[in-house]
Parts: sequence; C-alpha cells; structure tokens
Amino acid sequence: MQGSAARRRQMPPAAPGCQQPGRHGSAKNEDTFKTSQFHFDLWFYFTLQNWVLDFGRPIAMIILPLEWFPLNKPSAGDYFHMAYNVITPFLLLKLIERSPKTLPRAVIYVSIITFVMGASIHLVGDSVNHRLIFSGYQHHLSVRENPIIKNLKPETLIDSFELLYYYDEYLGHSMWYIPFFLILFIYFTGCFTPIKEENRMPLAAWLLLGPSSLYYWYLVTEGQIFILYIFTFFAMMALVMHQKRKGLVLDSNGLFLFYSFIITLVLIGAWVVWLWNDKILRKKYPGVIYIPEPWAFYTLHLSNLQAAKEAF
Repeated sequence: MQGSAARRRQMPPAAPGCQQPGRHGSAKNEDTFKTSQFHFDLWFYFTLQNWVLDFGRPIAMIILPLEWFPLNKPSAGDYFHMAYNVITPFLLLKLIERSPKTLPRAVIYVSIITFVMGASIHLVGDSVNHRLIFSGYQHHLSVRENPIIKNLKPETLIDSFELLYYYDEYLGHSMWYIPFFLILFIYFTGCFTPIKEENRMPLAAWLLLGPSSLYYWYLVTEGQIFILYIFTFFAMMALVMHQKRKGLVLDSNGLFLFYSFIITLVLIGAWVVWLWNDKILRKKYPGVIYIPEPWAFYTLHLSNLQAAKEAF
C-alpha cells in the first residue's frame, strides 16, 4: 500500500493541453459548434474564378484572334481551363478547412482527386468541341446531324467524334460535377449553429448572391446536371428541416449557399419557360426534363444574328 502511494506521488503531472480520459468527451462536445464568420474572401474568389475561368473560357476562345491560337494548338480558353483545374480544388480544400466542424477527410480527398480527373477529361473534349465551331459545328444539333460530321469518310470517324462527345458531356461532366456538389454538401452539413445571432448574412454576402446564383444557373444548364443539382438541393432542404428540430440554424455561410441554390432554381425555371416552344431545341433535348444549354442557344440564334450584322 505504501509503495503504490509513493508511486502515485512520483507520477509527473499531465502536460498542458492534455485532457483526462473522463473529460475528453465533454471537451469534444464543447468544440462541436464554433462561431464562424462569413468567408467573404473565399466566396469572392470562387465567384470571380468561376466567371472568368469557366464561363469566360469559350468567350475568350471566340473573341481573341485566331492567329494567336491556331486550331491545332491549345486556345486561350484551354489555358483558362487549366488554371480552373488547379485553383478550384485549392479553394474547395480551403473552404473545408474553415468549416466549424470536422468533416470526413477521406471522402474530401477522394472527391478532390475525382474532380481533377473529370475536369481534365472535360478539358480535352471541350477544347476540340469548341474549336469545331470555327469549322461550322453547331451545338444545337447532335453529332451525327451536324453538316460537317455527315460528310466524314470513312463513316467510322463519326463514331470517334461521338466518343469524344461522350467523354466531354457525360463522363467528364459526371466525374467533375458529382464530387463538386458532394464537397459543397459536405461543407453545408457543418454550417449549423445554435447561436441565433449567426443566422443572418452580411451585406457582402448579399452582394455576392446574385453573381453566384447566376453562375450556378450556367453550370446546371450548360453541364446538363439538373438531376444532380436538384437532388443536392433537396438534401439541403431535408437537412435544414432536420437540424431545425434540434434547435440549430444555418450560419451566414450556409445561408449564402442555400439561398444561391434557391435563386438558381428560379433562374432555371425562367430559362425553361422562355424557351419552352423552341422546336429546334426541343428536338435536341427530348424527354421530360427539358433544359437547353446556353451555348446551344447561342449557336442557334445569337451566332446567326452576329453573322447577319457583319454581312450587313
């Protein structure tokens, strides 16, 4: 008995910052919810690079002189796409790091890797498809219905172009957008707080809401990922209602993301109603879900108007 008491007296005190086993659970519970300010810098960088490097890449390819970027070389839009493939994963990782809650790192890393792979596949397919515009390719028509594709000899070359279209519009988009929306949703799960004062957005968030929502409209319509978007949005709504029963509310970052998705849905609805009776686009996008691509609309209507003005 005396020996054990002496050994207890000789035990060194716990190091600063170390917690007793019995108190570990309570300390972890206390850190579950932390105050979180609005990440204006990250959301601003997201919005800026999305508009410039994603939406702006085909515009830069069309506007800049063809002599600067020959058809057998990467276009300016391709370099924009390369920058997007590097900057976006970095911003997504920084966004996850700022989450008030600890999120599943393994899922995040696998999603980032898949995102980069999908965006890189899309870079190659999209580069060729957009360069075909200069040869008369029309995005509002299918591959086999395009006049410049019909005359290819041998006809097996058409299969190769359809394979390229598959990598661009289906495989590339799936591997790009599924992890992108998954990461946003995982981040969204950590945007809940019991502090009612955090349940409002600052002025900076309201100013970014419009450009952010408009970009998501472009992403969903041009990427043809409405089903992925709407399921993500429904999952957000279900999570908000579930957490509300626990007395938790969205913080400013969660509200910004949630409101952006709501406005995006309104914009998609307005876009579909506007083009509802377009017979040519209806033929390109058959089925129950009718959401035309903006670039298909451009090659069908706006490019013809621009050519007519130049001829006049």
